[in-house]
Order: sequence, then structure tokens, then C-alpha cells
Amino acid sequence: MSSSVTDLHAVRAAAARPLTPSLSVDLAPGAKRELTLRNPVMTASGTSSNGLELARLFDINRLGSVLSKGVTLKPRRGNPTPRIVETPAGMLNSIGFQNVGVSKLLSDVATVWETWNVPVVVNMLGDTVDEFARLAQVLDGAPGVAGLEVNISCPNLDVGGVAFGRDPVAAARVVEAVVTSTTLPVIAKLTPDVTDITVIAQACQDAGADALCVANSFVGMSIDVNSRRPRTNRPVAGLTGPAIKPLALRLVWETANAVEIPVIGCGGIMDGRDAVEFILAGATAVQVGTASFRDPFAPIQVLEELVQYCTENGVSDINDLIGAVQVD
Repeated sequence: MSSSVTDLHAVRAAAARPLTPSLSVDLAPGAKRELTLRNPVMTASGTSSNGLELARLFDINRLGSVLSKGVTLKPRRGNPTPRIVETPAGMLNSIGFQNVGVSKLLSDVATVWETWNVPVVVNMLGDTVDEFARLAQVLDGAPGVAGLEVNISCPNLDVGGVAFGRDPVAAARVVEAVVTSTTLPVIAKLTPDVTDITVIAQACQDAGADALCVANSFVGMSIDVNSRRPRTNRPVAGLTGPAIKPLALRLVWETANAVEIPVIGCGGIMDGRDAVEFILAGATAVQVGTASFRDPFAPIQVLEELVQYCTENGVSDINDLIGAVQVD
């Protein structure tokens, strides 16, 4: 067989092979320390504890990143039960930030993270700006910790309990305090409970955030008509799941068009096509949360379906999809 015929066969064989898309994304371009993910699929804070349980089910290193459960300076017992209620197309939760505290997290959990080949981002929250800064200092340089996700949806005890994330000045103060207290990449997790999320997003960007997570749970409520009492111990709780997806998608699109830093989409992502929607809306990465309660393999399913979409649609680089929605 001539070399030209052999070359032709080689070209045809290469063309017939499935496309292997590049999935790597950068969540902290220009930051002091990098936060590059092998793919854009992350877990969402609070939905898989600290990732240890998922690691017993599948190779955790296949994911782009793992988010820790929200951690505070001191351990918290959380809210009394009942604190989780199923709702149509979603769920309400009122956990109350139950966690072991940052010291035990570092001694018992981060030592496991250190053995993984996937970046772990610690979700952190405080009642005051000073608490956020102190947490950032403790976590800075800790083995196994690749970044910080700052939960500014929690109450600000400095100003009477109003959530930090509802006020651009308060949000910026928290982000700036964290940024100046750590060398780790900083992600600000925004609350959807605002009139205009872009104002808060821009304030966090100006304060030094490397990326934004959009968004936290929506505030909701469910009532038992027989007892005439709320179904959760506290009257209101956080609504998550597919019911909020269109709302979260709109917030991601608005935010991505208002800032220059990466946006992480979060809210009702159940499969790969949901993930594609968020990426088209402007998300650089996505977080899978409530879907894991129905199926703990959900993050892997989302990843596999995302790869399948790229392969079937000739997408060679996932970054080409970011913000590619056509609205004209």
C-alpha cells in the first residue's frame, strides 16, 4: 500500500474518532494563587458534607472541584428539626450551618483533602467582618485548601442581623477583609434576595473577589394546613432544586454581563443540559447541589452529559460556550 493511501486512511480514522473536548476552566485569572479546574463541574456547599461520602462512591478526582460544608470559627449545632422539607420540584432547608468548626475541619478533614487530586474550596461564614477575616487567616496556607467561598448571605450581627449580601457596602467590607487576610483565591457567594444582584456583584469585584457564585438559595416557606404551622422549625427556609433554575439562570446572565471576573452558576442544575444552559448564560463553572440528594452520582452524571453535549455539537473547548447565548 502506498504512503499516500496510508495517509488517507489515517486522516479518515482520525476524523471518525470522537472529539475529546478541552474542559479546563480558570476561576481566578490574575489571582495570587491559581484555581484552575480540570472541568467546570463542582459540588455545591452543604449538599455533600465535605466530599468524603462521595469519595466512597466514585473517583472524586474526576470532578472539577469540591466545596466544603459551610464552616465557622467555632462548632455550631444548627437549627432544631424539622429542618428539611420536600417541595414541588425542590426542597426547603433550614440546617443552620451545623458544622464541626474550623479547627476540627483542618485536623480531621483537610488531611484527607490533601491526598486528593482535586481542588477543595472551603465555604466559610462569620457573624461579623472580623470573624470572616480571622477564618481567612486560619485557612490561608492550610494543606488541602485551594480556595475560599465567602458566604455573604448570612446575618451581619454588626448591623442588626441584615444579611451582608443585601448591602453592597457590607458585602464589599467582608470581601475586602477576606482578600487582605489570605493568599487563596476568593469566591463571593451572592444571595438572590436583593433587588439588583449586579450592584452587589460589582461591589464584590471592586473589593477584590476573584470570582462570584450565583446564587445561594431563595427564601421560601411551607405550611402544614392541618397543624397550621410551618413545616420547618423556623418559619422560612432556603429553597433549592429545579424549581429555582430559571430564576438562578437569569441572575447568572445578569451578573456575567455586569462583571469581568468568572461567575459560577448554582441553582437547580440536575443534568448536563442544565449545566450547558448556565455556561451559555455566562457561567465559567457550575455547582451541583440538590440533585445529589436524589442521586449521589449526579455530579458525575452532569459531567458525562456535558462532555457528550460538547462531543455531539463539535465544541472543542468548553470556554467557547461561556456567555455564548444569542439574545438578539
